[in-house]
Amino acid sequence: MGRIVQLSKNVINQIAAGEVIERPFSVVKELAENSIDAEASKISIEISNECRNIRVADNGSGIHPDDILLAFSKHATSKIQTGEDLYAVKTMGFRGEALASIISIARLTCITRTKDFDCGTKVECENSEVKKAQTGCAVGTIMDIRDLFYNIPARLKFLKSAKTEFAYINELIQSLALAHPEVAFELKNNGKSVLKTTGQNNILQTVKEIFGDETPKHLREVLKTDKLSGFRISGYISTPDYTRASKKDYYTYVNSRAVKCPVFQKAVDMVYRDLIGSKYPFIILNLELPPEDVDVNVHPAKKEVRYKNPNQIFNFIHSAVNSSLSAADSKTGAGVNNGVNNGNNLDQSANMHLENTAETNNKSNFARPAYSQDLSNVKSFLPGEDIFVEEDTNVADIFKKPPVVTELKIPQNPHIQKKFIPEHTIESEEIIIGQYKKTYILIEREEGLEIVDQHIADERYIYEQLKKSKNIDCQILFISDVIEISPGDRELLEANKDKLLKFGYDIEFTPNNEAVFKKVPQLLSKVPTREILADILENISGDIDNIEERLLITTACKSAVKANTYLNNFQMQEIIKNWRKCEKPFTCPHGRPISKIIEHKDIAKFFQRNK
Repeated sequence: MGRIVQLSKNVINQIAAGEVIERPFSVVKELAENSIDAEASKISIEISNECRNIRVADNGSGIHPDDILLAFSKHATSKIQTGEDLYAVKTMGFRGEALASIISIARLTCITRTKDFDCGTKVECENSEVKKAQTGCAVGTIMDIRDLFYNIPARLKFLKSAKTEFAYINELIQSLALAHPEVAFELKNNGKSVLKTTGQNNILQTVKEIFGDETPKHLREVLKTDKLSGFRISGYISTPDYTRASKKDYYTYVNSRAVKCPVFQKAVDMVYRDLIGSKYPFIILNLELPPEDVDVNVHPAKKEVRYKNPNQIFNFIHSAVNSSLSAADSKTGAGVNNGVNNGNNLDQSANMHLENTAETNNKSNFARPAYSQDLSNVKSFLPGEDIFVEEDTNVADIFKKPPVVTELKIPQNPHIQKKFIPEHTIESEEIIIGQYKKTYILIEREEGLEIVDQHIADERYIYEQLKKSKNIDCQILFISDVIEISPGDRELLEANKDKLLKFGYDIEFTPNNEAVFKKVPQLLSKVPTREILADILENISGDIDNIEERLLITTACKSAVKANTYLNNFQMQEIIKNWRKCEKPFTCPHGRPISKIIEHKDIAKFFQRNK
């Protein structure tokens, strides 16, 4: 081993650059964040030469001419002064490493001017050497980087294709633009404008400019403040019917700093877990909290943070997101403001429900009408009563005399049946056009034609009622199939016997590894026990820790009205009315969308009636 020597300044900076500057993305990040800290309202980024040439220009406060040489020195910064300041960081940058690292691995020209001077300063840097001169320029700063990694050829070998490297930069600028809608960003690649925002300080407008007109229509606002702790969360989340295949569109921020935070992601995932299955939402959320409650100095690239009270943060985020998705919050018109039309998704459906529903069913048990599979036996009945009435019966007379049970006269055209409902509920009725393929309920809405999957809507309602229920009505089976099972399946069932009993499933076993159902949930009394057992085994074999949730989903799915089932008008009204009561009326517990609205303007456009 050789003798110990002092490394040169340039080598030291190159070693440090290995942590700070990983790829072209890192250069853009450091320079763009400096522009934000300089309170710029316009930031322009130009990329060329396979992402090795980078130009970042802003109209921020600029760099004082007396500080310009110091700015390119290692650990020189205007953002903190003492060690205590590290625990109250309010700026994007604070370590004073970026510029010193960049000039050790690239050729850099900086032109800057503050508002207090008539002329600017030009600095040229190469191999950590800095040359300074005066120049004419506007207020602000221009950082022009050339030949990134020109003196570290080994680093070039590890870079990906120019398209991939630019994709990282594009995602970065999208993230910064969403966190700072008050700043106008423009990103160019080889002279072509790829991304441009107008800086109107309107998040939905920024979303529209980046992702197009459709995305804002599916977003709901999140806004919650806890004055006691100093926490505030704001932003937008997608409705469960608007999903992504990955977490690529998780835009999470802490004090406007983009971070990959497990606490943040877990809180969001738990809210959406029973709404969208294995898919992911689109979210833009900024958590504001006192700087002393979060440590941003735990990762070289500042991608991670550490909280003083992570459990409190988790609960705060979870509560805010859950409240936003709840139908109870739809009265505020969340997601339909700031001058952007968020469309006609189920926010408005939930609003209609809240306005028209006098009370919500919070009882521990609930009863539902049976849905006839046979058209010849279809009957119509009154809400809350087991009274079947003839087609021509005056509903008002029902309440003046004892009920008479009679068969309903079925018209030749079932779609023109009269609605058998009390007169006082007429105003709250949905305008139901009919059924399509005995599976979808068609509803006339003010904004368009709504198509509702009858099975999924019913499943969502039953699932939420079961989740609220403390006791589930059971049906004792005097006669049940004897089902042969494997020793492994018997062990699984016996190990989870208490959980199964909690949800209404009572199973006994014979010495020959045969299962016999003694009780099942009343909702499943007509479902074959072999089918019930198969579903139970499928659920508990894969995810024992989550068995209770999966049993609820199975029960709701099996008991909901099936597709290809004829429903009369009242039965459709009952399903829609119940569905409107749901707290999260967007998807079934499996994550499938329930409703789709086709706007009148789209229908009119197709038939050329919008001229």
